[in-house]
Amino acid sequence: MPDIYLDNNATTKVDSAVVDVMIPYFTEFFGNPSSIHRFADGVAKAIKKARSQVQELIGAEHDSEIIFTSCGTESDSTAILSAIKAQPNRKEIITTSVEHPAILALCENLEKEGYTIHRMPVDKCGRLNLEAYKNLLSEEVAIVSVMWANNETGTIFPVVEMAEMANAAGVMFHTDAVQAVGKIPMMLQDTKIDMLSISGHKLHAPKGIGVLYLKRGTRFRPLLRGGHQERGRRAGTENTASIVGLGKACELAMEHMEYENVQVKAMRDRLEQGIVAAVPHCFITGDLNNRLPNTTDIAFEYIEGEAILMLLNKAGIAASSGSACTSGSLEPSHVMRAMDIPYTAAHGTIRFSFSRYNTMSEVDEVLKVMPSIVATLRKLSPYWDSINNEPVADPEQAFQPTYA
Repeated sequence: MPDIYLDNNATTKVDSAVVDVMIPYFTEFFGNPSSIHRFADGVAKAIKKARSQVQELIGAEHDSEIIFTSCGTESDSTAILSAIKAQPNRKEIITTSVEHPAILALCENLEKEGYTIHRMPVDKCGRLNLEAYKNLLSEEVAIVSVMWANNETGTIFPVVEMAEMANAAGVMFHTDAVQAVGKIPMMLQDTKIDMLSISGHKLHAPKGIGVLYLKRGTRFRPLLRGGHQERGRRAGTENTASIVGLGKACELAMEHMEYENVQVKAMRDRLEQGIVAAVPHCFITGDLNNRLPNTTDIAFEYIEGEAILMLLNKAGIAASSGSACTSGSLEPSHVMRAMDIPYTAAHGTIRFSFSRYNTMSEVDEVLKVMPSIVATLRKLSPYWDSINNEPVADPEQAFQPTYA
Protein backbone atom coordinates (compact mmCIF):
# COMPACT_ATOMS: atom_id res chain seq x y z
CA MET A 1 0.00 0.00 0.00
CA PRO A 2 1.39 3.45 -0.88
CA ASP A 3 1.91 6.01 1.84
CA ILE A 4 1.03 9.28 0.12
CA TYR A 5 0.56 12.49 2.11
CA LEU A 6 -1.39 15.20 0.30
CA ASP A 7 -2.66 17.19 3.28
CA ASN A 8 0.16 19.69 3.66
CA ASN A 9 -2.18 22.64 4.23
CA ALA A 10 -3.22 20.92 7.47
CA THR A 11 0.36 20.35 8.60
CA THR A 12 3.73 19.47 7.12
CA LYS A 13 6.46 16.98 7.82
CA VAL A 14 9.25 18.57 9.84
CA ASP A 15 12.32 18.77 7.63
CA SER A 16 15.16 16.56 8.88
CA ALA A 17 17.53 19.56 8.69
CA VAL A 18 15.15 21.42 10.99
CA VAL A 19 15.18 18.56 13.49
CA ASP A 20 18.99 18.48 13.39
CA VAL A 21 19.36 22.14 14.37
CA MET A 22 16.73 21.83 17.11
CA ILE A 23 18.17 18.86 19.01
CA PRO A 24 21.11 20.67 20.68
CA TYR A 25 18.69 23.19 22.21
CA PHE A 26 16.98 20.42 24.17
CA THR A 27 20.21 19.10 25.65
CA GLU A 28 23.46 21.02 25.21
CA PHE A 29 22.20 24.61 24.87
CA PHE A 30 19.35 24.47 27.39
CA GLY A 31 19.84 27.80 29.15
CA ASN A 32 17.15 30.43 29.53
CA PRO A 33 17.97 33.17 27.00
CA SER A 34 17.00 35.84 29.52
CA SER A 35 19.71 34.78 31.96
CA ILE A 36 23.07 36.60 32.03
CA HIS A 37 25.47 33.66 32.41
CA ARG A 38 27.28 31.73 29.70
CA PHE A 39 24.55 29.07 29.42
CA ALA A 40 22.24 31.75 28.06
CA ASP A 41 24.58 33.59 25.74
CA GLY A 42 24.58 31.11 22.87
CA VAL A 43 20.83 30.57 23.19
CA ALA A 44 20.07 34.27 22.85
CA LYS A 45 22.29 34.46 19.78
CA ALA A 46 20.49 31.47 18.21
CA ILE A 47 17.12 33.19 18.70
CA LYS A 48 18.48 36.36 17.12
CA LYS A 49 19.67 34.35 14.11
CA ALA A 50 16.25 32.73 13.75
CA ARG A 51 14.62 36.16 13.88
CA SER A 52 16.82 37.27 10.99
CA GLN A 53 15.95 34.14 9.00
CA VAL A 54 12.23 34.85 9.36
CA GLN A 55 12.85 38.49 8.47
CA GLU A 56 14.59 37.51 5.25
CA LEU A 57 11.84 35.11 4.13
CA ILE A 58 9.06 37.68 4.44
CA GLY A 59 11.09 40.71 3.44
CA ALA A 60 10.66 42.62 6.70
CA GLU A 61 12.67 45.80 7.15
CA HIS A 62 14.18 44.86 10.53
CA ASP A 63 14.41 41.76 12.71
CA SER A 64 12.77 43.67 15.56
CA GLU A 65 9.52 43.39 13.60
CA ILE A 66 9.46 39.62 14.26
CA ILE A 67 7.59 38.50 17.40
CA PHE A 68 7.68 34.79 18.19
CA THR A 69 4.35 33.29 19.32
CA SER A 70 2.98 29.79 19.89
CA CYS A 71 1.01 29.48 16.65
CA GLY A 72 -0.89 31.24 13.88
CA THR A 73 -4.04 31.45 15.99
CA GLU A 74 -2.23 33.34 18.76
CA SER A 75 -0.74 35.70 16.18
CA ASP A 76 -4.18 36.34 14.65
CA SER A 77 -5.79 37.02 18.03
CA THR A 78 -2.92 39.25 19.13
CA ALA A 79 -3.18 41.36 15.97
CA ILE A 80 -6.92 41.95 16.16
CA LEU A 81 -7.16 42.40 19.93
CA SER A 82 -4.19 44.77 19.90
CA ALA A 83 -5.84 46.92 17.25
CA ILE A 84 -9.11 47.29 19.14
CA LYS A 85 -7.36 47.92 22.48
CA ALA A 86 -5.14 50.58 20.92
CA GLN A 87 -8.19 52.27 19.34
CA PRO A 88 -11.04 51.91 21.85
CA ASN A 89 -13.27 54.35 19.99
CA ARG A 90 -13.26 52.26 16.79
CA LYS A 91 -15.92 49.56 16.91
CA GLU A 92 -15.81 48.01 13.44
CA ILE A 93 -13.71 45.21 11.90
CA ILE A 94 -13.51 44.20 8.25
CA THR A 95 -12.76 40.61 7.30
CA THR A 96 -14.01 38.06 4.76
CA SER A 97 -16.53 35.25 4.81
CA VAL A 98 -13.84 32.70 3.94
CA GLU A 99 -11.27 33.33 6.69
CA HIS A 100 -9.81 30.59 8.84
CA PRO A 101 -11.78 29.80 12.04
CA ALA A 102 -8.97 31.48 13.99
CA ILE A 103 -10.28 34.80 12.64
CA LEU A 104 -13.99 34.05 12.25
CA ALA A 105 -14.46 32.63 15.76
CA LEU A 106 -12.73 35.64 17.33
CA CYS A 107 -14.82 38.05 15.29
CA GLU A 108 -18.00 36.22 16.24
CA ASN A 109 -17.09 36.62 19.88
CA LEU A 110 -16.27 40.31 19.43
CA GLU A 111 -19.61 40.78 17.68
CA LYS A 112 -21.34 39.59 20.87
CA GLU A 113 -19.39 42.26 22.73
CA GLY A 114 -20.81 45.00 20.52
CA TYR A 115 -18.37 45.25 17.63
CA THR A 116 -19.67 45.48 14.08
CA ILE A 117 -18.08 42.82 11.87
CA HIS A 118 -18.11 43.34 8.11
CA ARG A 119 -17.66 39.91 6.48
CA MET A 120 -16.96 40.58 2.83
CA PRO A 121 -18.54 38.04 0.47
CA VAL A 122 -16.71 36.31 -2.37
CA ASP A 123 -17.86 35.36 -5.86
CA LYS A 124 -18.13 31.82 -7.24
CA CYS A 125 -14.37 31.77 -7.81
CA GLY A 126 -13.63 32.96 -4.28
CA ARG A 127 -12.64 36.51 -5.29
CA LEU A 128 -13.31 39.75 -3.43
CA ASN A 129 -14.92 42.93 -4.74
CA LEU A 130 -12.39 45.70 -4.04
CA GLU A 131 -14.86 48.48 -4.78
CA ALA A 132 -17.19 47.13 -2.08
CA TYR A 133 -14.18 46.84 0.24
CA LYS A 134 -13.23 50.47 -0.37
CA ASN A 135 -16.73 51.55 0.59
CA LEU A 136 -16.43 49.78 3.96
CA LEU A 137 -13.27 51.62 4.99
CA SER A 138 -13.91 54.45 7.44
CA GLU A 139 -12.57 56.03 10.61
CA GLU A 140 -14.86 53.68 12.54
CA VAL A 141 -12.83 50.62 11.47
CA ALA A 142 -10.17 49.45 13.91
CA ILE A 143 -8.58 46.85 11.65
CA VAL A 144 -8.92 44.91 8.41
CA SER A 145 -7.97 41.22 8.58
CA VAL A 146 -7.82 39.37 5.25
CA MET A 147 -5.97 36.11 4.64
CA TRP A 148 -3.18 36.19 2.05
CA ALA A 149 -4.25 32.84 0.59
CA ASN A 150 -7.27 30.66 1.32
CA ASN A 151 -6.46 27.42 3.09
CA GLU A 152 -9.08 25.39 1.19
CA THR A 153 -8.94 26.61 -2.40
CA GLY A 154 -5.51 28.27 -2.44
CA THR A 155 -7.05 31.46 -3.87
CA ILE A 156 -4.71 34.41 -3.33
CA PHE A 157 -6.21 37.71 -2.20
CA PRO A 158 -4.78 41.11 -3.24
CA VAL A 159 -3.64 41.94 0.28
CA VAL A 160 -0.87 44.30 -0.79
CA GLU A 161 -3.36 46.47 -2.69
CA MET A 162 -5.92 46.17 0.10
CA ALA A 163 -3.33 47.27 2.67
CA GLU A 164 -2.58 50.35 0.56
CA MET A 165 -6.27 51.20 0.51
CA ALA A 166 -6.59 50.68 4.26
CA ASN A 167 -3.53 52.80 4.97
CA ALA A 168 -4.92 55.64 2.83
CA ALA A 169 -8.08 55.52 4.96
CA GLY A 170 -6.11 55.47 8.22
CA VAL A 171 -7.02 51.86 9.04
CA MET A 172 -4.70 49.11 10.32
CA PHE A 173 -4.26 46.04 8.11
CA HIS A 174 -3.51 42.46 9.18
CA THR A 175 -3.15 39.36 7.04
CA ASP A 176 -3.24 35.73 8.07
CA ALA A 177 -0.44 34.52 5.80
CA VAL A 178 -0.18 31.05 7.32
CA GLN A 179 -0.71 29.26 3.99
CA ALA A 180 1.19 31.74 1.83
CA VAL A 181 4.50 32.17 3.67
CA GLY A 182 7.19 30.02 2.10
CA LYS A 183 5.15 29.34 -1.03
CA ILE A 184 5.11 32.74 -2.73
CA PRO A 185 7.62 35.62 -2.58
CA MET A 186 7.00 38.45 -0.10
CA MET A 187 8.65 41.81 0.52
CA LEU A 188 6.76 43.32 3.45
CA GLN A 189 9.00 46.35 3.75
CA ASP A 190 7.57 47.56 0.45
CA THR A 191 3.95 47.19 1.60
CA LYS A 192 1.55 48.91 3.98
CA ILE A 193 0.77 45.66 5.80
CA ASP A 194 0.90 46.41 9.54
CA MET A 195 0.70 42.86 10.91
CA LEU A 196 1.07 39.36 9.49
CA SER A 197 0.67 35.89 11.00
CA ILE A 198 2.86 32.81 10.41
CA SER A 199 2.52 29.24 11.65
CA GLY A 200 5.66 27.11 11.71
CA HIS A 201 4.05 23.74 11.11
CA LYS A 202 2.78 24.86 7.69
CA LEU A 203 6.33 25.19 6.32
CA HIS A 204 8.16 22.13 7.69
CA ALA A 205 8.88 23.52 11.14
CA PRO A 206 7.43 21.99 14.34
CA LYS A 207 3.99 22.61 15.77
CA GLY A 208 3.72 25.08 18.62
CA ILE A 209 5.69 27.94 17.08
CA GLY A 210 4.46 30.96 15.16
CA VAL A 211 5.27 34.57 14.33
CA LEU A 212 3.50 37.89 14.39
CA TYR A 213 5.13 40.41 12.08
CA LEU A 214 4.63 43.91 13.45
CA LYS A 215 5.68 46.78 11.20
CA ARG A 216 7.74 49.33 13.08
CA GLY A 217 5.63 52.27 14.20
CA THR A 218 2.38 50.28 14.39
CA ARG A 219 0.40 50.87 17.56
CA PHE A 220 0.47 47.69 19.64
CA ARG A 221 -0.95 46.24 22.86
CA PRO A 222 0.40 42.84 24.01
CA LEU A 223 -1.95 39.90 24.42
CA LEU A 224 0.29 38.17 26.97
CA ARG A 225 1.81 40.31 29.72
CA GLY A 226 4.42 39.33 32.25
CA GLY A 227 8.14 39.17 31.53
CA HIS A 228 10.18 41.32 29.17
CA GLN A 229 10.56 38.71 26.42
CA GLU A 230 10.12 39.76 22.78
CA ARG A 231 10.80 43.38 23.74
CA GLY A 232 7.85 43.29 26.14
CA ARG A 233 5.41 42.41 23.35
CA ARG A 234 4.86 38.72 24.15
CA ALA A 235 5.61 37.50 27.67
CA GLY A 236 6.73 33.93 28.34
CA THR A 237 10.04 32.07 28.23
CA GLU A 238 11.08 31.59 24.63
CA ASN A 239 10.50 28.17 23.02
CA THR A 240 14.12 28.14 21.91
CA ALA A 241 14.34 24.81 20.10
CA SER A 242 11.21 25.50 18.04
CA ILE A 243 12.30 29.07 17.32
CA VAL A 244 15.63 27.80 16.00
CA GLY A 245 13.74 25.18 13.97
CA LEU A 246 11.45 27.78 12.47
CA GLY A 247 14.42 29.90 11.50
CA LYS A 248 15.97 26.96 9.65
CA ALA A 249 12.63 26.16 8.00
CA CYS A 250 12.42 29.74 6.72
CA GLU A 251 15.93 29.46 5.30
CA LEU A 252 14.98 26.23 3.51
CA ALA A 253 11.75 27.78 2.23
CA MET A 254 13.80 30.52 0.56
CA GLU A 255 15.97 27.86 -1.10
CA HIS A 256 12.99 25.86 -2.35
CA MET A 257 10.71 28.74 -3.43
CA GLU A 258 11.35 28.18 -7.14
CA TYR A 259 10.78 24.44 -6.75
CA GLU A 260 7.42 25.16 -5.09
CA ASN A 261 6.33 27.35 -7.96
CA VAL A 262 7.53 25.06 -10.76
CA GLN A 263 7.78 21.39 -9.80
CA VAL A 264 5.18 21.37 -7.02
CA LYS A 265 2.77 23.34 -9.20
CA ALA A 266 3.33 20.83 -12.02
CA MET A 267 2.35 17.97 -9.70
CA ARG A 268 -0.80 19.78 -8.66
CA ASP A 269 -1.75 20.53 -12.27
CA ARG A 270 -1.15 16.94 -13.36
CA LEU A 271 -3.37 15.64 -10.59
CA GLU A 272 -6.31 17.93 -11.20
CA GLN A 273 -6.15 17.66 -14.98
CA GLY A 274 -6.04 13.88 -14.73
CA ILE A 275 -9.00 13.74 -12.35
CA VAL A 276 -11.14 16.14 -14.36
CA ALA A 277 -10.43 14.12 -17.52
CA ALA A 278 -11.23 10.76 -15.92
CA VAL A 279 -14.10 11.57 -13.54
CA PRO A 280 -17.39 13.02 -14.80
CA HIS A 281 -19.24 15.73 -12.89
CA CYS A 282 -16.34 17.20 -10.96
CA PHE A 283 -14.71 20.63 -11.08
CA ILE A 284 -11.96 22.72 -9.50
CA THR A 285 -13.05 25.37 -6.99
CA GLY A 286 -11.45 28.76 -6.43
CA ASP A 287 -9.62 31.19 -8.70
CA LEU A 288 -7.66 29.01 -11.11
CA ASN A 289 -5.64 31.97 -12.37
CA ASN A 290 -4.51 33.24 -8.98
CA ARG A 291 -3.79 30.59 -6.36
CA LEU A 292 -1.08 28.86 -4.39
CA PRO A 293 1.10 26.47 -6.39
CA ASN A 294 0.51 23.53 -4.06
CA THR A 295 -3.26 23.52 -3.57
CA THR A 296 -6.22 22.13 -5.48
CA ASP A 297 -9.77 21.73 -4.18
CA ILE A 298 -11.93 19.45 -6.31
CA ALA A 299 -15.72 19.14 -5.97
CA PHE A 300 -17.18 15.72 -6.79
CA GLU A 301 -20.91 16.00 -7.35
CA TYR A 302 -23.51 13.71 -5.72
CA ILE A 303 -21.22 12.01 -3.16
CA GLU A 304 -19.90 12.77 0.31
CA GLY A 305 -16.38 14.05 0.81
CA GLU A 306 -15.96 12.11 4.05
CA ALA A 307 -16.66 8.85 2.23
CA ILE A 308 -14.08 9.73 -0.42
CA LEU A 309 -11.50 10.43 2.29
CA MET A 310 -12.18 7.10 3.98
CA LEU A 311 -11.57 5.18 0.75
CA LEU A 312 -8.50 7.28 -0.06
CA ASN A 313 -7.16 6.54 3.40
CA LYS A 314 -7.79 2.83 2.84
CA ALA A 315 -5.68 3.15 -0.31
CA GLY A 316 -2.88 4.80 1.68
CA ILE A 317 -3.59 8.37 0.53
CA ALA A 318 -4.12 11.29 2.91
CA ALA A 319 -6.14 14.34 1.80
CA SER A 320 -8.82 16.47 3.46
CA SER A 321 -12.23 18.02 3.01
CA GLY A 322 -11.47 21.62 3.90
CA SER A 323 -9.76 22.92 7.03
CA ALA A 324 -8.54 20.46 9.66
CA CYS A 325 -9.77 22.98 12.24
CA THR A 326 -13.38 22.45 11.13
CA SER A 327 -13.32 18.67 10.60
CA GLY A 328 -16.14 16.75 12.24
CA SER A 329 -18.89 19.02 10.90
CA LEU A 330 -21.57 17.43 8.72
CA GLU A 331 -22.13 20.72 6.92
CA PRO A 332 -20.21 21.79 3.81
CA SER A 333 -17.30 24.06 4.65
CA HIS A 334 -18.03 27.74 5.16
CA VAL A 335 -15.72 28.47 2.22
CA MET A 336 -17.80 26.38 -0.18
CA ARG A 337 -21.01 27.95 1.14
CA ALA A 338 -19.57 31.45 0.75
CA MET A 339 -18.65 30.66 -2.87
CA ASP A 340 -22.22 29.46 -3.46
CA ILE A 341 -21.05 26.04 -4.62
CA PRO A 342 -24.18 23.89 -5.22
CA TYR A 343 -25.06 21.77 -2.22
CA THR A 344 -24.69 18.52 -4.15
CA ALA A 345 -21.10 19.48 -4.97
CA ALA A 346 -20.13 21.32 -1.79
CA HIS A 347 -20.54 18.13 0.24
CA GLY A 348 -18.06 16.33 -2.01
CA THR A 349 -15.09 18.67 -2.04
CA ILE A 350 -11.62 17.23 -1.49
CA ARG A 351 -8.49 19.31 -0.94
CA PHE A 352 -5.17 17.94 -2.13
CA SER A 353 -2.22 20.00 -0.88
CA PHE A 354 1.35 19.22 -1.92
CA SER A 355 4.84 19.86 -0.56
CA ARG A 356 8.35 19.50 -1.88
CA TYR A 357 8.37 15.95 -0.51
CA ASN A 358 5.75 14.76 -2.99
CA THR A 359 6.55 13.14 -6.34
CA MET A 360 4.99 12.67 -9.76
CA SER A 361 4.81 8.91 -9.14
CA GLU A 362 2.57 9.63 -6.15
CA VAL A 363 0.32 11.72 -8.37
CA ASP A 364 0.03 8.78 -10.76
CA GLU A 365 -0.93 6.47 -7.88
CA VAL A 366 -3.75 8.83 -6.90
CA LEU A 367 -4.95 9.01 -10.49
CA LYS A 368 -5.11 5.21 -10.61
CA VAL A 369 -7.50 4.91 -7.69
CA MET A 370 -9.56 8.10 -7.79
CA PRO A 371 -11.94 7.21 -10.67
CA SER A 372 -12.88 3.86 -9.11
CA ILE A 373 -13.41 5.45 -5.66
CA VAL A 374 -15.81 8.01 -7.11
CA ALA A 375 -17.61 5.41 -9.24
CA THR A 376 -18.03 3.09 -6.25
CA LEU A 377 -19.55 5.81 -4.09
CA ARG A 378 -21.83 7.09 -6.82
CA LYS A 379 -23.33 3.63 -7.19
CA LEU A 380 -24.49 4.04 -3.57
CA SER A 381 -25.80 7.57 -4.08
CA PRO A 382 -29.57 7.98 -4.57
CA TYR A 383 -28.91 11.25 -6.40
CA TRP A 384 -26.59 9.62 -8.90
CA ASP A 385 -28.89 6.66 -9.44
CA SER A 386 -31.91 8.88 -10.07
CA ILE A 387 -30.24 10.97 -12.74
CA ASN A 388 -28.68 8.04 -14.61
CA ASN A 389 -25.41 9.94 -14.96
CA GLU A 390 -27.16 13.19 -15.94
CA PRO A 391 -27.26 16.39 -13.86
CA VAL A 392 -30.21 16.86 -11.51
CA ALA A 393 -32.90 19.18 -12.86
CA ASP A 394 -32.30 21.72 -10.15
CA PRO A 395 -31.83 25.49 -10.55
CA GLU A 396 -28.73 25.26 -8.34
CA GLN A 397 -27.05 23.20 -11.01
CA ALA A 398 -26.83 26.28 -13.22
CA PHE A 399 -23.43 26.75 -11.59
CA GLN A 400 -20.73 26.31 -14.23
CA PRO A 401 -17.36 24.86 -13.19
CA THR A 402 -14.59 27.39 -13.72
CA TYR A 403 -12.42 24.99 -15.70
CA ALA A 404 -15.06 24.41 -18.39
